[in-house]
Amino acid sequence: MTDSIDEQEMALTSGIAAFESKQFSRAAGLLSPLAEQGVTAAQYRMAIMAQNGLGMLPNPLLAYTYMKRAAESGLAVAQHGLAFMYMEGECTDQNPEKAVIWFQKAAEQGLIGSLTTLAMMYEQGRGVPQNQDEANRLYRLAGFDER
Repeated sequence: MTDSIDEQEMALTSGIAAFESKQFSRAAGLLSPLAEQGVTAAQYRMAIMAQNGLGMLPNPLLAYTYMKRAAESGLAVAQHGLAFMYMEGECTDQNPEKAVIWFQKAAEQGLIGSLTTLAMMYEQGRGVPQNQDEANRLYRLAGFDER
């Protein structure tokens, strides 16, 4: 069992290194089997590659599926990514209410970008009732002065 865990960890490390160095075809080859096995870090990177056609043809359904799985596993950057998909209607139907839910999950884990986006959504009344006080609170949490 230890050998397969070591092999999986080595493939994940190699796949992430390939992704980071923009060797996307190699990254997809290494990460795809791991993503299918439920490895969250692999799912997130496969979602990015499928969404943007990096090392593969763009595949919105695959991108959404992997991003959602990684988000549901608790990966904050995937929660932010899924929220963005819902906010913009990329790879799925536009749904600002669902975007708010996922931005909140990522913000609870301290992602500044999610806090800021959530603040803007409250400021604009997008997916939530417009609430400048809540927007200001979120901006402060993100480290910005009130608007």
